[in-house]
Amino acid sequence: MIMIDNVIVQFGGVRPIDGLTARLEAPVCGLIGPNGAGKTTLLNVLSGFVVPVGGEVSLNGQSLLKLTPLQRVRVGLRRSFQTEQVVEDLTVSGNLAAIADHVLPGADRSQAVMAATEFVRLGHVANTMGGALNLFQRRLVELGKCVVGAPKLILLDEPAAGLSTEEGAVLRELILRIPDEYGAQVLVIDHDVDLIRAMCTQTLVLDYGRMLALGPTEEVLASPDVRRAYLGEF
Repeated sequence: MIMIDNVIVQFGGVRPIDGLTARLEAPVCGLIGPNGAGKTTLLNVLSGFVVPVGGEVSLNGQSLLKLTPLQRVRVGLRRSFQTEQVVEDLTVSGNLAAIADHVLPGADRSQAVMAATEFVRLGHVANTMGGALNLFQRRLVELGKCVVGAPKLILLDEPAAGLSTEEGAVLRELILRIPDEYGAQVLVIDHDVDLIRAMCTQTLVLDYGRMLALGPTEEVLASPDVRRAYLGEF
């Protein structure tokens, strides 16, 4: 469970996150909002790349703000980015092993990497170099890195962007399996409202760094305020 309490992020005179308080407890949560709403900034706060000037953030009761990004990885936080962070001169297994090196004892690494590779359906290209992978395979590598080593919270920033309908469906199925198979909560940013509707039982909507709506996804997406601010409907 993610607890966000009165978080403020300030860059000069701009507050991309402005007094945000929210409780995210669904197994798979959505995070949506118009461009510039503060979505990626919030993920950066959770990841440790941005330090708020005020407020508190905790994961399952553990404060995150005093932890470095690496310490957060070691306690179970994982993240994918809009641009894939695949190392092109490492194999698929090597990319996953690079995460395992930070979070698992040596004896456990090989088995965990193999299990994650099979989970994301990349066993047949486990020895293929990152530079030879297509976009969909690169996204699956990113997801595989997220499930290595007992994750507790996985942050996915537009994981389905640029994928075909069929590829997006495979990715959606894998993400939905994560809470049951790995025991991790998932927070997803995506502009594809249909994807959010299909995956997320709870959704947070940001607008200018503040909470516009939070609740069951269908109710949130039906809100007139959300439809005006995010979906452009009047």
